[in-house]
Amino acid sequence: MSEFEHSPQRHASQVELVSGYDVERVRQAFPILAQRIYGKPLVYLDSAATSQKPQAVIDAMSRFFLAENANVHRGVHYLSVRATEAYEQARAKVQGFLNAERVEEIVFVRGTTEAINLVAQTYGKVHVQAGDEVLISAMEHHSNIVPWQMLCEQSGARLRVAPIDDAGELLLDQLERLIGPRTRLVAISHVSNVLGTVNPIRRIVELAHARGAPVLVDGAQAAPHLQVDVRELGCDFYALSGHKMYGPTGIGALYGRRELLEAMPPYQGGGDMILSVSFEKTLYNKPPYRFEAGTPNMAGAIGLGAAIDFLGELGAQAIAAHEQAVLAYAQRALATVPGLRLIGTAADKVGVLSFVLDDIHPHDIGTILDREGVAIRTGHHCAQPLMQRFGLAATARASLGCYSSERDIDALVAGLARVREMFR
Repeated sequence: MSEFEHSPQRHASQVELVSGYDVERVRQAFPILAQRIYGKPLVYLDSAATSQKPQAVIDAMSRFFLAENANVHRGVHYLSVRATEAYEQARAKVQGFLNAERVEEIVFVRGTTEAINLVAQTYGKVHVQAGDEVLISAMEHHSNIVPWQMLCEQSGARLRVAPIDDAGELLLDQLERLIGPRTRLVAISHVSNVLGTVNPIRRIVELAHARGAPVLVDGAQAAPHLQVDVRELGCDFYALSGHKMYGPTGIGALYGRRELLEAMPPYQGGGDMILSVSFEKTLYNKPPYRFEAGTPNMAGAIGLGAAIDFLGELGAQAIAAHEQAVLAYAQRALATVPGLRLIGTAADKVGVLSFVLDDIHPHDIGTILDREGVAIRTGHHCAQPLMQRFGLAATARASLGCYSSERDIDALVAGLARVREMFR
């Protein structure tokens, strides 16, 4: 028996000892994890792509459709009032989760991608002109690259990119030098979806604000793993996606400082974002409703609220401690796999493990692991410039969630041994 082949009893006791966290009980809250894949227990290591959903989230959305389904903000009948109350309660839960000062600073969107596009096409269109600059980093997801490229093409502005080192850490001194008098906005990921790197957001905000530049934070990968406090961070915008944090797809939130949202024009036109409409003139609603045109994803918002409740019951610190323990175990375990190289070795990182294995194509790795019941992600992870930075076309990526265990890592390592056997 190798160092990374333990009994279930030892797994449970180790996790409890390290973090005071009962991972087996947490796993029971996720019904999908009980199934078998090709006759083998499902090992889900793709939470960075989308997390699984606890029964509490599934039940909350089912209750809405069974007993409260109606459109919000428009009706005076009982179901509409109930739906509106539930929808706005979910907004308040997001406010609490992010520690925003006001509930009006929370805009519901489809996810982080729409949140960033909203800021680019509203705040950006007003404030970014020809000759100005938008600053991002080399580790960004396409969703925090392409909207700014589009804005720069429209406005004549320039996109600047702060570099990273070989460990996947931001070169903060070079980022500081890139913030200049024409920098109109800094857009940066809180956590890299490929490297797992946790960026020093508070320090970045201080540097940007010293030069009068606001900061947008892509928090899609941070929200499930870190305790996020937008007031402590000092950022001007913060974007998150529900499906990354154990909620449903098609829902997310944008935090924006109240004074910025109030000065921003609408993103889309339609119902509920207006105060009055005539053929001569339209008066727009106040934030956040100004940015929520049309019938919203009510069930999604309620599911997101339930996910926030679930995370609150587990506790952000307990989740982080557990995931860090599993991450450390995984790093030691993967170091024993011949020919495996981790991509992203920052000192401060969350449970994202991108790797290459000899000259085996990542898609082959993922396909063979799938037959072993192990689900990982392969490809460029919507971060092609980052792949180019490391001279790669793709990687394999295992990513952790609150339900991940050392047993999952053992299954991954055993599966990788099977991959190497097949390519001898």
